[in-house]
Amino acid sequence: MSEDLPASSPLVMTMGEPGGIGPEIALMAHALLRPAGGPVFLVLGDPALFRARARQAGLEAPVVEISAPDDAHAAFADGLPLLPVEPAAAPLPDRPGQFLPETASVVIRAIERAVEMVLTGQACGIVTLPIQKEALYAGGFGFEGHTDFLAHLARQAGLAATPVMMLTARDLRCVPVTVHVPLAEVPARLSTTAIVTQGEVLARDLARFFGLAAPRIAVAGLNPHAGEGGRMGREEEIVIRPAIEALQAAGIDAFGPLPADTLFHEDARARYDAALCMYHDQALIPVKTLDFHGGVNVTLGLPFVRTSPDHGTALDLAGTGRARPDSLVNAIRLAARMAETAVRGHDACATGTRVDAITGARP
Repeated sequence: MSEDLPASSPLVMTMGEPGGIGPEIALMAHALLRPAGGPVFLVLGDPALFRARARQAGLEAPVVEISAPDDAHAAFADGLPLLPVEPAAAPLPDRPGQFLPETASVVIRAIERAVEMVLTGQACGIVTLPIQKEALYAGGFGFEGHTDFLAHLARQAGLAATPVMMLTARDLRCVPVTVHVPLAEVPARLSTTAIVTQGEVLARDLARFFGLAAPRIAVAGLNPHAGEGGRMGREEEIVIRPAIEALQAAGIDAFGPLPADTLFHEDARARYDAALCMYHDQALIPVKTLDFHGGVNVTLGLPFVRTSPDHGTALDLAGTGRARPDSLVNAIRLAARMAETAVRGHDACATGTRVDAITGARP
């Protein structure tokens, strides 16, 4: 058994956009992880589509159709364990490089089924393959993307969810307080409350899923030189510093605000466990610079483990066999380690008590 492998249940992977690179990088990831015995994962998808994509991409990668999540461990040595998305429907069209609204219902159902599995102990964590939002919107999807849909499903089950995006590469973990907003709007979108909320979720989940009992959180400034005492901007004094003080008052080891241009070099990274950044590029540029192909997107603040490769559907590469699985392999390994940390001391991954171990409450 791989040292990364949680005790009992497999990870579950959602199929993502059928026309993107998801099917082939899932097959590649399995081929890379199989010799070590895992981490074991199953894919919720369409067996015919995955087999067709293997042929299209020139991959010698067998697919093993399974009938239940428990079958994944036995099947993993023989091929990629694939559980058909229910209810069964006609095979999905295999059109690499194209997204089709008619596939949206199957893509959405795979996400819903993955959450059902992790909350009932049939899986110990979720790894999501990239989705094509335009296809889902055209198919009637009413959420901004994966993250808020996962949070919605958790809340439907009666569980609290405050999703926080964390990007990680090698020894660097970064959380952007504001995410997909225009840069010109960032100062107005920043608030002391938002920084405190995300800092609290970050500290809690670094302990829960990463085993860091007292995580050190470096807080970046917004302006050059962290405002330089107000000469280059007042947000550090008016918004960010009060948030740091509130986090410290709550017993969290947060410090700053720190100039972003000196926050991410090797010596600086040794002084903190995660960086709380003020906007998207401030967090993502250092992560992608450190490991462009291997970075992982982690959603904190959910009542279960969720990771994802830090890239999109790459329609232009679909079916070519040239896509790289590095990020997905790292996402699988990280999800397994997070799940193992969350249940350490409990052999409950395959039972209903899994929900207690992860969330502290049943749905």
